[in-house]
Amino acid sequence: MKRIILITLFLMMLAGCNGQTVVLLPDMDGHVGTVDVTSETGETVTLVQANQAVKGKDTVVTMSDEDVQKTFGGAIAARPEPTAKFLLYFRSDSTTLTNESVKLFPEIMQAFHDRASTDVSVVGHADRAGDKDYNYKLSLRRANKVRAMLLDKGMPADVIQTISHGEENPIIPTADNKHEPKNRRVEVLVR
Repeated sequence: MKRIILITLFLMMLAGCNGQTVVLLPDMDGHVGTVDVTSETGETVTLVQANQAVKGKDTVVTMSDEDVQKTFGGAIAARPEPTAKFLLYFRSDSTTLTNESVKLFPEIMQAFHDRASTDVSVVGHADRAGDKDYNYKLSLRRANKVRAMLLDKGMPADVIQTISHGEENPIIPTADNKHEPKNRRVEVLVR
């Protein structure tokens, strides 16, 4: 939603900031939010569909993809590439990656090189089996293990930020002391 608002505000600046044209675009994942546009007269119009626009004082129209590209193509092309996100899973109560997760390292490194990235987050997680403090430390050990593997593959240390969430922020919410394989993970975000 923040991306939609920022893109819309940027496009408003390009249009002259005087209410000439405001268009609602999908975010980089294709999701469409909403945006309220208030004119100088105090009239508020809510845009809810992709390419819906306010032109002039309060006229709502839907712009074609071609018109959006013609008017705002330069700004759209300047958006950064979406973050590449990789989920690496672990065996229960360990820092041992699953075989499927080990196979993702070439893709991670390719995304790193393709983006000429200088910003990689390695975020450790644990399921809710066990003590909260233990799970925090376990998820940090998992994140550090993935960091070490990325370093071994040639990623520079100064681009990697390592974080632990412990059992917080699960993919699948569970009761306390519940094993859940999808929550035993490290997320690698390549920007």
